[in-house]
Amino acid sequence: MRTSAAVSGVLAALLLVLVAVDWPPLTAFDRSIAEALHRSALAHPGFTRLNRVLSDWPWDPWTMRALAAATAALLWWRRERRAALWVAGTTLLAAGLQQMLKSLVGRERPQWPDPVDSARYAAFPSGHAMTATVACGLMLWVLAVRWPEGRRGWGTLAGAAVLSVLGAGWTRVYLGVHWPTDVLGGWLIGWCCVCVAVLTYRWSERRPRRPSPGAAGGDVPGSRRGGKR
Repeated sequence: MRTSAAVSGVLAALLLVLVAVDWPPLTAFDRSIAEALHRSALAHPGFTRLNRVLSDWPWDPWTMRALAAATAALLWWRRERRAALWVAGTTLLAAGLQQMLKSLVGRERPQWPDPVDSARYAAFPSGHAMTATVACGLMLWVLAVRWPEGRRGWGTLAGAAVLSVLGAGWTRVYLGVHWPTDVLGGWLIGWCCVCVAVLTYRWSERRPRRPSPGAAGGDVPGSRRGGKR
């Protein structure tokens, strides 16, 4: 997990710098992919409408935040308060980081004479891609601890999460409201946020805590399973 956090963080930082300075090879790559997909969107209106529905509803950032909120609520109901606060806090901090980076980079979105969709605010990083990565990543982390891999339904849930992350990014580029590297940046930054959240949570578990008389059990996912994570 440390390696994953470091690699995603370094790649995200490098990409942010290249985007901020408008590195010509990167700009040319973005433009060529965006133009090809925009032509496809104009030529296939039915598929374009499907992408708009998916982007505006199941893969919308507010839908993903609702998923994270539901995960936190379930943990709270199970008296796993620390984990619930970690999920909620990470989701909120990621949303704040996303807006800060958009304001800092100030990248303009693609402009088309015949747009098939519209969006506001700056382009980098993609909010759809980043939010989906954070929400689905946190959900899979919780499931990996409470519902170990190999149990019935795990593959379906994991597949749906991966499809949502990839699909959220794809629709934004296909609809012409993001450059490909906006989406890549959202994925990298979102995954880095998830990795840091898991690592800091594990660190908090290892901190010595004073015994609390009458404290309710089950506060930490996986803490009473032989230390497995």
